[in-house]
Amino acid sequence: MILARNFRTRAGEIDLVARDGKTIVFVEVKARRGSAHGFGYEAVTPAKQRRLAAAAHAWAARHGQDGQAYRFDVISIDLGVSPPRLRHDRGAFSV
Repeated sequence: MILARNFRTRAGEIDLVARDGKTIVFVEVKARRGSAHGFGYEAVTPAKQRRLAAAAHAWAARHGQDGQAYRFDVISIDLGVSPPRLRHDRGAFSV
């Protein structure tokens, strides 16, 4: 179930917030038209992970979900091939 889209804070933005059973899932979506700049999942650097974690904390606090089980997923869409490739990394990183 999708709970929020494009949640923005000073810390950063979360593309999707979803619920998977009792777990809150914070999803980063990366699309690439080619591989010249790497694949989408490669763009989720440690610095980006810290910004996502800070934004996730803000979302959880604002929605009374502190202490809830959570995870971070990354969805990469490679548009440079036909058909486009989708990669879903569940639990892509932890903080």
